[in-house]
Amino acid sequence: MVETVDFIPDRVYSVIMNTIAEFIKQKRKEAGLTQEEFAIRSGLGLRFVRELEQGKETVRMDKVNQALSMFGMKAVPGRKDD
Repeated sequence: MVETVDFIPDRVYSVIMNTIAEFIKQKRKEAGLTQEEFAIRSGLGLRFVRELEQGKETVRMDKVNQALSMFGMKAVPGRKDD
């Protein structure tokens, strides 16, 4: 079951997804991978990779973490440090 997070304001969530999108895109390019190659290696669909890199806000977080795991990262809920 995929849980949704409804306590993050829309504009904040948008910034978070755009940050993740840029990170994935940058790291993929640094690794010398096309979107298609990245999709195959990560076990994700090409359409998902494209939408993720475009900052689509309605992507599944389990798949976002699958993509991030390619670079030793994951998205987790947490409090912002003061």
